[in-house]
Amino acid sequence: DVFYLFKIILTAEQEVTQECASKGQAVSETLVAFMVKAVVLDPAYEFNVDRTLTKDDVQKLIKLCVNRLMDTRSPALDTVKMQVYFDMNYTTRSDFLEEHRRVLESRLQPVIREITDSRARTREELESLYPVLLRSGLGSPTDIAVVREATAALQSVFPQTELGTFMSLTKRDKERQLLELTMIVTGIRLFNKECGKGGEGIDDLPAILNEAVPATTQNVDGEIQGTLKGAQKYTALIEKMQQSEQVEGPSMQLLKEALINTRQHEAFLRIILNDVISCAQQVELLEQQLAARMEQLQATVQSKTAVPTAQVYPQFIHLSQLWSGFQDEMVLLSVLSNILASLEPYTRGHRELFNDDVLAPFLEGVTVKTDEQRVQETSGADNRINPNDFKDFDWLFPETTKNFSKLPLQYRGYCGWALGRYDRLLLPGNPEIGVLRYKDQYYVFSSKQAAQEFIRLVAEGAKRSPELIQLLELHTQFASITPYSQGKDQGRMIEKPVTKCDSGTQTDTHFMESNIVKSYEWNEWELRRKAIKLANLRDRITHSVQTNLSNMRRDTAIQVWPPKEHGTQTKEDAYTNVPKPSVFLAGLRGGGMSTATDMTKVDLTIDVDQT
Repeated sequence: DVFYLFKIILTAEQEVTQECASKGQAVSETLVAFMVKAVVLDPAYEFNVDRTLTKDDVQKLIKLCVNRLMDTRSPALDTVKMQVYFDMNYTTRSDFLEEHRRVLESRLQPVIREITDSRARTREELESLYPVLLRSGLGSPTDIAVVREATAALQSVFPQTELGTFMSLTKRDKERQLLELTMIVTGIRLFNKECGKGGEGIDDLPAILNEAVPATTQNVDGEIQGTLKGAQKYTALIEKMQQSEQVEGPSMQLLKEALINTRQHEAFLRIILNDVISCAQQVELLEQQLAARMEQLQATVQSKTAVPTAQVYPQFIHLSQLWSGFQDEMVLLSVLSNILASLEPYTRGHRELFNDDVLAPFLEGVTVKTDEQRVQETSGADNRINPNDFKDFDWLFPETTKNFSKLPLQYRGYCGWALGRYDRLLLPGNPEIGVLRYKDQYYVFSSKQAAQEFIRLVAEGAKRSPELIQLLELHTQFASITPYSQGKDQGRMIEKPVTKCDSGTQTDTHFMESNIVKSYEWNEWELRRKAIKLANLRDRITHSVQTNLSNMRRDTAIQVWPPKEHGTQTKEDAYTNVPKPSVFLAGLRGGGMSTATDMTKVDLTIDVDQT
């Protein structure tokens, strides 16, 4: 029963959360849910979801989950925590900015409501409109100089004579005009700052971004290089231990978990780096547009004492929109920096466990290869796949495939054969030797030999290390533990959960034969009546007679023409109206015994023309 299984798992999650909290380890519901499903999925624990879980099974599940969650030195647990944190805190650029604007609007809503609901009629009350500078974010609202400059700019575009017209507008029109006033005032202040005549409290966002974006890019790139060095050391040591029969050395299991952790960290860092690069490109575009708009404004205004509003106001509004773009990039860069700093604790465990002093003795005489060196070693013509050797498979090559570099590679570009053959070993694949297309999925391998053996045992390896499911994007094979849809953009790992979907089913009207017994009777008295009737027929004789007239009689039929329906229509409609008679009789009571009765009849009928 699916509902029963869901109820059991939900109960187990609650008890795991409480058990960890009692031991001083705070865990999130998402982490607990992932761990419970990962333990159930692991074949080593022999949980059979096709049968009802007993009480002992539930207690075993709770104990295993608690032990995994309490293992603070497990690189696998750190990887799962990292994935949960990234899923909960990272989203696309557009979603980041949309959420930021929503929060900003919610904070400004009381101020906007106070302005739109007010009934200001005097000059003093006009000054209450200065909070428009809060929306633009140019300076502190507690700074008197900023408030005075904003108020002066507002009064220059919104004189006191327009106050009555503004107050007579509907609430929606007030909000729209208030937004327009905000952008115009922001544009005026920015233009004054450019001219050196104002701009009190306005930060130089382009200059700040020109320093912050390269610094963040360098920081992220440095993190990637450090992570890659750790991954390369782990890979070289794992290869050495697998090739030799030497048992001494670090735990192979922990080394593989540490390698998975570093590769997952690298994947997240590259996502952040892509967003920072996009931020840099957007800042460069905004700077070009800002400079062009400032030059156009200078040419429009020059030294004129009066400029038509139809010419200058749209330029001020565009200037304000460009500045909002700079503010968005500042917010986005700050969020990405916070996420970058928050990922580091999830990699600290394996770095302390396998520091340079621990790994140095085991890496003596071992060549630590970079990903680029591995690709170069397998990029020769002799290492390319010969499609004739695999006629039953479809191979793609750079020179014969359009948009080859944009192919959605399975396992995030890691060699599938190495994952299965060497039990979760992450080796970068080389697309130059050929990409295998199988069932609309694309697989890449680290060498020709790896491609010949193909991928095996990957799913089993992922069951033993559930943190591989998200890193290798195995959501289709393990759809029960992934909360996100597969429709992602290239380079993105997070999507909003799909909460609704349209579905339909269709069945035959009667796909099973009918088994209705029409002679069935539920009433025993009816059965008794039929039995008596049949019993009485035993001593009865059937007689039949035939007359001369009925001999050889047959059915006959005749056919006639049905009568036609006819109708007539008069030339015009006419009607008559007669007056309604109305008569009143007076004196019917009489005058008693001494006086004769004198009845009077009065005709009260009204003529038809008078009605």
